[in-house]
Amino acid sequence: MTAARHSIWVVPSPARQARLAAVPVTAEPGLDLAEVEDFIRQHHREQPQPMSVQQRLMEVRAQIGATGTYVHTAAELAFGARVAWRNSAACIGRLYWRSLTVIDARHLEDADEVAAACVAHVRAATNGGRIRPTITIFAPDRPGRRGPRIHNSQLIRYAGYRLGDGRVLGDPQNTELTDAALARGWQPPRPRGRFDVLPLIVTGGGGDTLVELPPDAVLEVPLRHPDIPGLVDLGLRWHALPVISNMRLRIGGIEYGAAPFNGWYMGTEIGARNLADRDRYDMLPQIARLLDLDMSDEATLWRDRALVELNRAVLWSFRRDGVTITDHHTESQRFLTHLKREEKAGRSCPADWSWIVPPMSGALTPVFHRYYDTANQLPNFLPPQGPMRCPFTTTKDSFSARPEQATLAPAVSLSAHRRASRNAPKDG
Repeated sequence: MTAARHSIWVVPSPARQARLAAVPVTAEPGLDLAEVEDFIRQHHREQPQPMSVQQRLMEVRAQIGATGTYVHTAAELAFGARVAWRNSAACIGRLYWRSLTVIDARHLEDADEVAAACVAHVRAATNGGRIRPTITIFAPDRPGRRGPRIHNSQLIRYAGYRLGDGRVLGDPQNTELTDAALARGWQPPRPRGRFDVLPLIVTGGGGDTLVELPPDAVLEVPLRHPDIPGLVDLGLRWHALPVISNMRLRIGGIEYGAAPFNGWYMGTEIGARNLADRDRYDMLPQIARLLDLDMSDEATLWRDRALVELNRAVLWSFRRDGVTITDHHTESQRFLTHLKREEKAGRSCPADWSWIVPPMSGALTPVFHRYYDTANQLPNFLPPQGPMRCPFTTTKDSFSARPEQATLAPAVSLSAHRRASRNAPKDG
C-alpha cells in the first residue's frame, strides 16, 4: 500500500465536521479510544500537521464508527514506530530513535509476500555491514481479520538440533523453532552444524509458508582474536544483523503483529550472552582451556577472564570486517546523552535498570549508578505473549516458537503492559 493510499489529510467542510462529531463510536472490543486520542494528539503536538488535531480526530471517529478501526496515515505510522523505539524501557540504544527507516508494507498480508519482504528487509538493513536501523510494517490486525505473523523470534536464527543423549547441536534457544521447521519439511544442511540459519515461518492471508533466507542475504562474521590466534580454530561466528520479528507494534490502539525491526549489536549481546550463557553456546570453558587458565576454583576468576577475551574477539572481528557494532561502555554514555535530550524536551524516559545495565562490567558503566523512571509508555513494542522484550537490545528474546492461534489477539492495556515489564524474567 502506498503512502498516498494512507494519506487522508482531507479537511472536511464545516457541515461535514458537524456530521462527523455526531457519529456514534462503537469500536471493536479491545480498541482503546482514549489511547487512540492520546496518540493523535501526541503526534500533532510533536509534529504539527496540515490538518488540525480536531479535524483529524473527527476523521478517525468516523472511520471507527464505520469499520470498528481506523487507518494510520504514513506520517502517523512513521512517527509511531520511532516513538515505540523511544519508549522501549529495556533498550539502551535509543539515542538514534529518529533515524529509524520505516518501510510501509501494510498492503502485504499473504505469507509468501511477507516472507519475501522480510528477505528484502535483511538485505537493505545489512547494507554491506553498515547496519541501518529499519522496521518493515505489515498489515495490522483488524476487526474479524488477523494480520500476518512471523514465528521466528528474529529473522536470522541458528538452528538447535536435539541429540539423542539430551544435548543440543547449535543454539539451544531455538530447539522449538527448529522442530517446527523440520516438521514443515525443512531440509537442513549436511552435515548439520552449530550455525545453520533457520528458515522463516510465516502465517498470513489464510495460509502459512516456510522460506529459507538466501545465503548471500545473511552476512556473518567469523570470530578471531587480535592476540590469541588459536581462537579462530573454535569455528565461532555470528550474524551481523539482529532483526526482532515476532513482537507486536502498538500505535494508537492499532496492533501490527508483523513488524520486524533492527538496530545493530552491542558486543556483549553476542560475547556475554549468546555465546557465553550456559543455556546457549556455553563457550567459556573452551575459551578458558584455550587460554590455559586455572579452572580448579571459581576464585581464580577464569570465567571472567575468558569472558573478556571472548568479548574482545567479537568487537575486534566485527570492526575488522567493517560491520557496525558498539561496545557497552560507549553505548552507556550514549544512553545518558539520550536521557538528557529527553529531559530537555520535557519528556519522561522510561528505563528498566535490570535491562539497561550491560551483562558484563556493569558497575564500570555510568548507567549502573542511578535510578530511572520505570513507567512504560505507548506507542511501544509488545511481546506475542508473556513479558516485554527489548527491540533494539536483542539477547533477551527467547520466545516460544509455537504458532499462535489464528484469532484476533485481544489488545493489551497499558496497565497490563506495565505489569508485564515488572514481571519480566532475566532470560538470555
